[in-house]
Amino acid sequence: MLAIVAAIVFGLGFLLDLLNTQIAGGINGVTFMLLGLCLLALHQGGVGKGTLSGYRSGGWRRTRR
Repeated sequence: MLAIVAAIVFGLGFLLDLLNTQIAGGINGVTFMLLGLCLLALHQGGVGKGTLSGYRSGGWRRTRR
């Protein structure tokens, strides 16, 4: 979920950087890009996952041979 939010934030930052504009005085494209990097770091750290048990909660099962 955080990766999707980070992608949206990166898109907004890219748009602001292309248009060379600022929001509310000091928020510009670089600010959005840094926020996106922070969200990606949180995502990689495991914050905001939907399940607590990780990959084992899915439909994939290990079979014996």
